[in-house]
Amino acid sequence: MTETVNAPHDCVRVVYRLEVPDLPGSSLEAMAAKIASDQSTGTFTDLPEETDEVKARCAARVVSVTPLDPSDRPGFPRPEDPPGTRYLRGDAVVDFPLEAIGTDIAALMTIAIGGVFAAKGLSGVRVMDFHLPPAWACHPGPQFGIAGSRALMGVPEGPMIASIIKPSLGLRPEETARVVRTLCEAGVDFIKDDEKLMSPAYSPLQHRVAAIMPVIEDHAQRTGKRVLYAFGISAADPDVMMRNHDAVLAAGGGAAVININSIGTGGMSFLRKRSGLCLHAHRNGWDILTRHPALGLEFRAYQKIWRLLGVDQFQVNGIAAKYWEPDDSFVKSFGDCLRPIFSEADRALPVVCSGQWGGQAPETYRRTGGRLDLMYLGGGGIHGHPMGPAAGVTAIRQAWDAAASGIPLADYARSRPELEASLRKFGK
Repeated sequence: MTETVNAPHDCVRVVYRLEVPDLPGSSLEAMAAKIASDQSTGTFTDLPEETDEVKARCAARVVSVTPLDPSDRPGFPRPEDPPGTRYLRGDAVVDFPLEAIGTDIAALMTIAIGGVFAAKGLSGVRVMDFHLPPAWACHPGPQFGIAGSRALMGVPEGPMIASIIKPSLGLRPEETARVVRTLCEAGVDFIKDDEKLMSPAYSPLQHRVAAIMPVIEDHAQRTGKRVLYAFGISAADPDVMMRNHDAVLAAGGGAAVININSIGTGGMSFLRKRSGLCLHAHRNGWDILTRHPALGLEFRAYQKIWRLLGVDQFQVNGIAAKYWEPDDSFVKSFGDCLRPIFSEADRALPVVCSGQWGGQAPETYRRTGGRLDLMYLGGGGIHGHPMGPAAGVTAIRQAWDAAASGIPLADYARSRPELEASLRKFGK
């Protein structure tokens, strides 16, 4: 993919992956120029007011177009093209003057991202990345990030082992609290509400907080280990979401699950400015934006917006996930979270999740370069362990020890019954 390095300090640089039919009057260069014009000072015809002075200040500029292998099929349907049409593909780098966009995220999303998908003549367009100049460091970024997450969980090194309340929906507050007690005693570092659990009638958030926080406090008093619990506080109304936040914080809670696409960038900005909680991002709905390879947003671009707005922890699926995402996509997403935008402090903690049970630990360790700055989130892999949740947590820790030591799981499991039982049940 074309990199966005060495962008001028007075521009926002965007990389678009374009696809156009190889027909008379159509080219990647022409399409890139059209996007740059349409999304800045130009329109479908010449304008007397579009002077050289105006263009010098505010017109977007095509920096480069790098061809990629062409395709025999359009990325999305173009029934008007004659049979046998070939489709040209390439990465176009476009600079948008900072004077035109400023540092507002809504302006960036409108000018440099949202509008390009309406351009006529495309058979594919995807925003691959963007580079933000130093002026954009005005956004708050993560309040806790990786180091703060470790401090809250009391895990100075190694993977942070986490779990999720199961069943995802249906448990009443007192039933949820019993599961929380089991997970605390099992030895997890972090527990979260499922993203679908916000404040349903059978488990209002305030009742859930009142039932769970005494369990967290009791476990901390007895063992010295304070498990970090993330409550689902998302709401479309920012005022309601802040009341949810305040209820968690007042009860001694330390984290919240945020459905970032559901609350939007404005909701996230409103929350982060007032938040005292570690913000754990669930990206449900991102698949709509990215699942078609010729359309939407690459995670590398998408996640920068949410990190700037204040996400501390970011769910990124995992190896052999239960959902559609390929392993290569997970690996790129993992690395994106750990790549600084402006400084090490704005990195987000990658949360490895989706059907994880420990068996994926060696491949995760290998594919991510031996990085242990991660949260490893097991749901069914912990709750469904044949020897119980405590053994499920132990098996995951054993799997990560094996991965870091370079010992095959089957060999490591010979003297470790928890891992052995996990391999028998989940390793088919």
